[in-house]
Formats: sequence, C-alpha cells, structure tokens
Amino acid sequence: MQLESLTYIKGRTCYESGGGPVEQVLMFSSLLAPLVTAIMELLKRTFPISKKYIPISSFFVGLLIGFIASPFTEMNAELRLWSGGIAGLAATGLYEIGKKGKKSKRAC
Repeated sequence: MQLESLTYIKGRTCYESGGGPVEQVLMFSSLLAPLVTAIMELLKRTFPISKKYIPISSFFVGLLIGFIASPFTEMNAELRLWSGGIAGLAATGLYEIGKKGKKSKRAC
C-alpha cells in the first residue's frame, strides 16, 4: 500500500511517497475503524454482550482484523496490530457518537 504524505520544504508543498510509520498506522486504522464498528454491531446483535465489555471486545476485534489484514498492506505485523488496536478503540467512539445521535433525534 503506497501512501502519499505532504512535506513542506521552504514554503513549497511536495509529495513524498510512503510516509512514516505513524502516518501509515493512522491511515490504516482510519480505514479499519468502520469495518470494526460494523463487525462489533453484528456481534452485539448475534451474541448477548454486556455493555461493560463492549470497549475491550472492540479493541480485541480490532487487533484481530488488523492482524488478518496482511494481504491488503505491506506493513509489518506490529504496525498492523497497532492500527487494529487504534481502530478498535475508535470504533467504540464511533458507536457512542451514533448512539448519542439517535437519542437526540428521539427527544425532539
């Protein structure tokens, strides 16, 4: 997976191929977060999961998805695990934002 990042050299904007590991982790985790959110929603509707275990289970689902995603990226396993963990934690936040949005619509 080739990522492009912007670098600023003396007031000029240049494109740099690849980017650093931090940029790769953030880009990949932002792609995985909606997928982890959907899988967690499927798991919650299929199995009775207590609300207090949803964030930790989302984290582990993110780790699993990040580790399995090796055919889709050239990142090493450690970076994929970091991306999956971040995506799992972000998925919990995405779910909470959606849940708050539904509550505010019902109140009107």
